[in-house]
Amino acid sequence: MLLLVGLGNPTPDSENNRHNIGFKIIDAINKKFGLSKQKPKFKGLLTTGNVGDQKVYAIKPLTFMNNSGICIRELIEYFKIDAEDVIVFHDDLDVEFGKIKAKIGGSDAGHNGIASIDKFIGKDYSRVRIGIGKPKDKMEISDFVLQNFDEDEMLELEKITKNITESISTLIEKKLDLFSSTVNNK
Repeated sequence: MLLLVGLGNPTPDSENNRHNIGFKIIDAINKKFGLSKQKPKFKGLLTTGNVGDQKVYAIKPLTFMNNSGICIRELIEYFKIDAEDVIVFHDDLDVEFGKIKAKIGGSDAGHNGIASIDKFIGKDYSRVRIGIGKPKDKMEISDFVLQNFDEDEMLELEKITKNITESISTLIEKKLDLFSSTVNNK
């Protein structure tokens, strides 16, 4: 059993923010694999189903980014899911826009959502870091991540989500380097 987590903020005006890319990935997975209707549970919007032969839970925490770990800990304790069976999708400033890097653990690099998860479940989970790049001017980081994607970026985001959903079986098999290579070369 796997838990797929998309990080973001639950307010309607946050829907297209850079910080909400994790929510968009979960929505794309839900749609492609016909997971159940989202239900509010464990302080998040939870769906269940199968990706291939793998039983999955997918959640978008409603606790806001900075408290994402609370939602995840409740869910993994209830369903007895090991941290090693958690995959988190999140935005990353240190990765070029549109590039994807998957890894296990590591530093939170100032990402408050990742810091919260580390605090509540440790660092033994997999992370899919989706590049949003850095602001090109002197914009504050907090303003940049809460800014909406522009029109061109939204088109690129559609390709990113498609590449991720098409390659998800590789990710589920924990072939993280192959997954990163595959999605970045499509």
